[in-house]
Amino acid sequence: MQNVSLYPSSLTDDQWEDIQSQLPQRLGGGRPPRHRYRDLLDAIFYLLRAGCAWRLLPQDFAPWQTVCGYFHRWQQQGVWQKIHDALVRRVRRAAGKLPTASAAILDSQSVKCADHAGPRGYDAGKKIKGRKRHVLVDTLGLILAVRVTAAAVQDRDGARTVLVGLRHHASRLRLIWADGGYAGTLVGWLWRLRAPRRVRLEVVKRAATQRGFAVLPKRWIVERTLGWLMKQRRLRCDYEQLLTTSETMIHVAMIRLMLKRLHP
Repeated sequence: MQNVSLYPSSLTDDQWEDIQSQLPQRLGGGRPPRHRYRDLLDAIFYLLRAGCAWRLLPQDFAPWQTVCGYFHRWQQQGVWQKIHDALVRRVRRAAGKLPTASAAILDSQSVKCADHAGPRGYDAGKKIKGRKRHVLVDTLGLILAVRVTAAAVQDRDGARTVLVGLRHHASRLRLIWADGGYAGTLVGWLWRLRAPRRVRLEVVKRAATQRGFAVLPKRWIVERTLGWLMKQRRLRCDYEQLLTTSETMIHVAMIRLMLKRLHP
């Protein structure tokens, strides 16, 4: 029987059962914990969906200091990354695909930055002062890797920070689609990076006769993923002090999305 959620962002019983085994085990002894992991997750998912500050969490949840503390503790322990990667494999299997991807799509998204946030820059192309999210997704739109930089960083340079982390992972990856902003030296650099398992970067360009909007092959997949992120109000603007925290927020957003896909 499904749990009657207090908020639309709260976990259902099936979703909670799916994720609870991947959370750190509480240590025995001492004073019993005052707050359940499930309640802490509900508070974090609420903050992400509603876009509020930590201090503005409703009093139905645990104190904001506790929720924020667990969020950062799990970030430092790599818990969010572990859960995210495990769910990616599960969603791919449920879709009839192998756990690891052989093809991916690369793109970036520039967003405004709050005045109190840390590193930032100006994207002259998008006319945005803030940060840039460099994402690599599979053919289902699931994020394989993400890096957040200042918006002034060029797409090709940001792509290298994403792809170099895959050098010893994603062994089946052979093809990456991208737009014209990634053409040039990145193609040869990627070909040499993954030797002897070569990866080909294929640039998907607009037709010379195209006028106005048109759906481009493969590139629409990553654009849809970036649209999914913007539905989370906390991600419509980058409020985080650290770039790594911004990346974790994106992983948490995808965790929520994948749980809903596995258990509607």
